[in-house]
Amino acid sequence: MADITAAMVKDLREKSGAGMMDCKKALNETAGDMDAAMDWLRTKGLAAAAKKSSRTAAEGLVGVAVSGTKGAAVEVNSETDFVAKNDQFQSFVRDVTQVALAKGDDIATIKAADLNGKTVEEVLTNNIATIGENQNLRRARQLEVSQGVVVPYVHNAQAPGLGKIGVLVALESAAPADKLEALGKQIAMHVAAAFPLALNADGIDPAIVERERAVLREKNADKIVGKPPEIAEKILNGPVDKFLKENALLTQAFVMDGKTPVQDVIAAAAKEAGSPIVLTDYVRFQLGEGIEKEESDFAAEVAAASGVKQPA
Repeated sequence: MADITAAMVKDLREKSGAGMMDCKKALNETAGDMDAAMDWLRTKGLAAAAKKSSRTAAEGLVGVAVSGTKGAAVEVNSETDFVAKNDQFQSFVRDVTQVALAKGDDIATIKAADLNGKTVEEVLTNNIATIGENQNLRRARQLEVSQGVVVPYVHNAQAPGLGKIGVLVALESAAPADKLEALGKQIAMHVAAAFPLALNADGIDPAIVERERAVLREKNADKIVGKPPEIAEKILNGPVDKFLKENALLTQAFVMDGKTPVQDVIAAAAKEAGSPIVLTDYVRFQLGEGIEKEESDFAAEVAAASGVKQPA
């Protein structure tokens, strides 16, 4: 049996929203495999199908910037939130966002670019030495349209263009810029809140879809038991299609009214503007996605309540 630690229970609890003892049982049932434990909880109806928000796993800032018909987003990590409030760190993130706006997505290219007479990497190294905390330029993304707008949005901005969730929305259109900006801002706010997995269903990672299908197969076992494989798969198609619809940006229900698909909101705006509007792409960077960091002392509290073993 795997050695289930309090930190593992805490992590699963935060990701799933399930109870402490349910998380402990899930980890025991799956030999400590975190993804499998999450799926186990979901098959038992103890975790949401897709938890849209969770505690971020790293500190730092996301920066977004736009110039003309081009926009860029970057994520720069630090060890503590204290450094994210540092003027020197904020200035660096802002400068790097401008570099990404000019140079594109490639991190190596950005690091080699000039920044006030030094390379970005040299400035970053100097910041680490002077601030006294490790920092990392993690990712960057650039969007561009031939005509139209790229609209930026920062959720809970810590400073202009800087925050923990940064969004870019690219709208290709000959419609007036002010109308596109207003539409783009609403869609960007939707993206920040609704966390789409891709622009459309075809863009969702097939591995994610297959994992969802496996969970749904387990949850609907009573409906498909004894059925021929082709019939069982047809039964699952409805729930899988619902998953795709709810996680593709264009078919998600618009957060502003909770019912209208985003693609219909865009179509209505295009009709009003008298010009086609195409949402060509978007970016959503949430600080710390997929990065693990050391657990806090709260693990000891979990251990006391659940009786699981603390790591050495």
